[in-house]
Amino acid sequence: MEVYVENERYNPLLKRKEVYCRLSFDGKTPSRGEVKAKIAGLMNAELERVVVDYIKTEFGKTEAKSYVKIYDTVEDLKAIEEDYIIERNLKAAESEAEEGSAEEAEGGGEGEEA
Repeated sequence: MEVYVENERYNPLLKRKEVYCRLSFDGKTPSRGEVKAKIAGLMNAELERVVVDYIKTEFGKTEAKSYVKIYDTVEDLKAIEEDYIIERNLKAAESEAEEGSAEEAEGGGEGEEA
């Protein structure tokens, strides 16, 4: 998955950075957890402060538009964001962690030979 940042601005009133980006991917649409991890890496932010508001795809295309918010602190995030948005992002993070541990348990490591 590749991320192209189309617009980025800092909102001092809400104490967050607002990022509009375009995602280019192969196969299925990336999950919130994948987008969250990629944006956090690009913007040097902790995962706990990143919220993916939406990921919108058009039928038949391997591109999506996304809106991501990066808060200054976790407390700001909890004070401003709606509960359902926070819950969606927590579920995304939990499912990513479960998938990662399941792959490790299966022995899907690269470079292993039997």
